[in-house]
Amino acid sequence: MILKKGVSLVLSSALVFGIFAGCSKSSETTSGTGGKVIKIATQSPLSGASATQGDAIKLGAQLQIEEQKAEFEKLGFKVQLVPYDDQADPKKGVANAQSIGADKAILGVVGHLNSGVAIPSSEVYEKNNVVMVSPTNTATDVTDRNLLVVNRICARDDFQGPAGAEFAVKTLNAKTIFVIDDKTAYGTGLVKAFKEAAEKEGAKILGYESITVGEKDFNGVLNKVVASKPDLLYFGGLYAEAGLLVKQAREKGLNIPIMGGDGIDSSTLVEIAGASIKNTYYTTIAADPMKSESGKKFVEAYKKKFNKEVEGYSAYGYDAAGVLLEGLKEAIKANGNKLPSREQVRDAVRKVKDYSGAVTKVSFDGKGDNDYAKVYIYKFDEQKYPGIQQGEVGK
Repeated sequence: MILKKGVSLVLSSALVFGIFAGCSKSSETTSGTGGKVIKIATQSPLSGASATQGDAIKLGAQLQIEEQKAEFEKLGFKVQLVPYDDQADPKKGVANAQSIGADKAILGVVGHLNSGVAIPSSEVYEKNNVVMVSPTNTATDVTDRNLLVVNRICARDDFQGPAGAEFAVKTLNAKTIFVIDDKTAYGTGLVKAFKEAAEKEGAKILGYESITVGEKDFNGVLNKVVASKPDLLYFGGLYAEAGLLVKQAREKGLNIPIMGGDGIDSSTLVEIAGASIKNTYYTTIAADPMKSESGKKFVEAYKKKFNKEVEGYSAYGYDAAGVLLEGLKEAIKANGNKLPSREQVRDAVRKVKDYSGAVTKVSFDGKGDNDYAKVYIYKFDEQKYPGIQQGEVGK
């Protein structure tokens, strides 16, 4: 792994959309309402504690679709957006997935934010041949099940976890570490990968505890951390709990480095932790959009369209939607410019190679993982989002 110095912003993203297709050039126009409907759904939390990241994904995807409307109109289709709120809840995600599967007009999904929601939901997509392109799901089981419909543009936990561990041990000189997860598929998977890699690097794990999503008082677990006197505290979970964990840890005098994964990559983390955020690190799948012309163009368009700053996953919702639309266009062309089947779109998306997005380059392997996925490492030196980029790890 190679670390590069630099300063960086971070983005995030997810969304939903649909496409209206005219049956034929001779009988219908692209603006008519009598044509067949192609919908592409997005699933992300639009309410609840994870709504900051979930909404960013949706808005990123929305921008991508709106920018491509004219191109689809030339092909005889009209693009429509249709977002779903999975509430970061596996049951809600599955219920939405069943509705998506039952609607034969839906040909694809951009989502999810949470791996624990994506895994059971994608089982439903697989049964109905609805292709999924994930902007942010990092759990290994997302693609290791070898489902034909599942793809992701981001790095896996077994890449992100070791990258964080190497940085913690070699750069931060952490010889003793205490780890905490949030019991979710994402959190436990990330901590497992981090823990195993840290031990291989020579660090000693002094303790391993779990908290629960929605919990607000971490006094008990933090007392154990204080007693063990580690060099570093690692948390596998999301920003809502991470912000409180960081704040309460500092209040107990724990001024050691605290590190987490991409689940804490959010401006809301800083709002919750306040000034306590200093000396906090995180690995993330989100690249700095300001380091490329395509990224800068995206940031400008996003701010102009939505009148708000980009989040860590805004660009990943944008690029995930771009990959899905790329596959959809290829399926349309391969089908004689006629409405493609779900299976045709599914196969075309998996075949996408060397797609250049705002912040990502994408080529899917046989399981749906991105050959070009990278991990970025950031540090908060002040109460400001995003942090300062410390490193970049590529495959």
